[in-house]
Order: sequence, then structure tokens, then C-alpha cells
Amino acid sequence: MKIIETSLQDVKIIETAVFGDHRGFFTETYTKDKFVEAGITHEFIQDNHSLSVEPGVIRGMHYQLNPKAQTKIVRATTGAIYDVLVDMRKGSPTYGKWEGFILSEFNHRQLLVPAGFAHGFCTITGNVNVEYKVDELYSPEHDRGIAYDDPDLGINWPINKGILSEKDTKHPQLKDAENNFIWEAK
Repeated sequence: MKIIETSLQDVKIIETAVFGDHRGFFTETYTKDKFVEAGITHEFIQDNHSLSVEPGVIRGMHYQLNPKAQTKIVRATTGAIYDVLVDMRKGSPTYGKWEGFILSEFNHRQLLVPAGFAHGFCTITGNVNVEYKVDELYSPEHDRGIAYDDPDLGINWPINKGILSEKDTKHPQLKDAENNFIWEAK
């Protein structure tokens, strides 16, 4: 397993060994002991799966407030996404910064999204299946979001106009969002 650091504090790309031949491929997407050895010690308790049928679907930018904040490991099992994170942890060296990553069925990459980050993605292809693990259950009363098109963030999405849920069109800008995240140096 290979861990790749990113420009965002505590965000990591995870590459597992992929064994392929004329039949296809095999990979262990999660092996607790290997992840712990790599420093990823979160206790994942729920797996989620979404299907986006059309290219240009934007889901995000989502997060849950403390004490129900979630760390996620995200991957695209079919198709490709542009996955975006925004650091919301006050005091973090990368607070208010964003970074985007291509996750696809072809590169087999996974993304560690720490608690305290807003997370979202845009489908690049059609029929995209995204699966992700979380270390905290979904909590509607802690569920929040920030605007995917916040001009202060300037996220460079790969499309001009996305397909969003009604809920995702109503999120506030980061500067106006409810936020109880504080960064702690490790």
C-alpha cells in the first residue's frame, strides 16, 4: 500500500496493490492492519454507496458538525469523479484551502477525508458509483454544507453548470457556515 501526502494538512491519497491479468483485477480496498500500520487508525463503522447517472452531477460540499464529524475514505468503483475537499478547521495551516483529485475505476485511488473538511465531488463520466467508509453514523441534526460555488474559495470544477440537489443549491459560503472545527497539531 502506498500513501501519498497532499497539499492539504492531513489529507492522503491511498493506493492499494492492484493485481491484474487477462480476467481483470483484484485489490484489497481496506485491510485494517495495513491501514493502521500506515497511520490511518480510524474505526470505520458504516459503508455508503451513491450512484450518479449523468456526467456533471455535483454532490456537496458536505460535512457533519462535532460531535458527529466524519472521517471518510472515498473511492469511485465505476466511472470517474473530481473529488474536492475544503479545510474548515480553524487554526489549520490550510484553513479555507481546497484541493481536487481524480478518483476513478481505472486509477483505483482512494482519498482519506479527515473530519473537519467539507467534501464533495463532480462526476466526470456517467454511471458513477462512489463508495465510502465513515467513522461516525449519519446524523441529520449535525448535517451541514457549504456552497460548491463559494466565490471566496474559487473551486475550479471541471464543468460550467452542475446538476445539484435542491439542498446542495442552498448551502452558505464558508465564511457564513456553522463551523465548530478546531485544528490540533499532531
